[in-house]
Amino acid sequence: MGTGHDHSHASAAHAGGAHRGRLLLATALIGGFFVVELVGGLLTNSLALLSDAAHMFTDVLGMGMALAAIQVASRAERSPRWTFGFYRLEILAALANAVLLFGAAGWILWEAVGRLTEPPEVLGAPLLIVATIGLVINLIAFAILRRGAEESLNIEGAYLEVLADTLGSVGVIIAAVVINTTGFTLIDPILAVGIGVFVLPRTYRLGRKALRILIQAAPEGMDVDTLEAELAALDGVDRVHDLHVWTLTSGMDVVSVHLEMSPRADSHVVLHLARDLLEHQHGITHATIQTEPAAHAACEPQEVHW
Repeated sequence: MGTGHDHSHASAAHAGGAHRGRLLLATALIGGFFVVELVGGLLTNSLALLSDAAHMFTDVLGMGMALAAIQVASRAERSPRWTFGFYRLEILAALANAVLLFGAAGWILWEAVGRLTEPPEVLGAPLLIVATIGLVINLIAFAILRRGAEESLNIEGAYLEVLADTLGSVGVIIAAVVINTTGFTLIDPILAVGIGVFVLPRTYRLGRKALRILIQAAPEGMDVDTLEAELAALDGVDRVHDLHVWTLTSGMDVVSVHLEMSPRADSHVVLHLARDLLEHQHGITHATIQTEPAAHAACEPQEVHW
């Protein structure tokens, strides 16, 4: 690669770590109110409130895993065994969050179907009080995590959970008002179903994003064929092969590629042009680029079997 090209992972942006304090504060708020909401749901016999408490429980677990992943990823240094460090732990935490959300939504839907045929008595006034407090807590946590969700998939998982809880609290408030004014207790399981249905597609998208990263698919929005053509069009490049583009963790895309040079091309110039293209046109700052002369036959594409 030549001198002057820095490949240290220490300088890589750690998207989740930048918002660790906000995530910790949101976790404390949600965790504290989960106990209140669970007790309130049991006392009022409200499935909508219990479903919201279940979401809060998954929030606490999910945020705890997210915090643990951020802590390990930020402290663990690259080693001969872990050459990329532990950045992938954040993605694993995001996938675990998606699994937890799927489980909670499935439980809510199952319980709600049973209550649609036999709606139990629900205490409307205490339900309204607890749900209103829950809405305030969720709105605070929602605001705390909003910025971080744009930069980290791990934080996005926690953000989506809080978003679901916020809407769940709104649904519980509506149920409490309807029960207090009309006595129509069937509204409780109906809104619980609505909460579960709302969560599922968003959970699917979160899980899909995490899985794409874990199987090392090209980043969403990245046209690999276009990137290959752009590299091939650089001065001094005759051919491009073994191009791989993947995401290590949120905000950290990685490229490895072989560039076959023209006979009189300067490898340092070609390397500079390629790195400049990747950084300024595609936002990729970590690239492993192998330049090789046209006569070099050791890395012919047919020898690569994966």
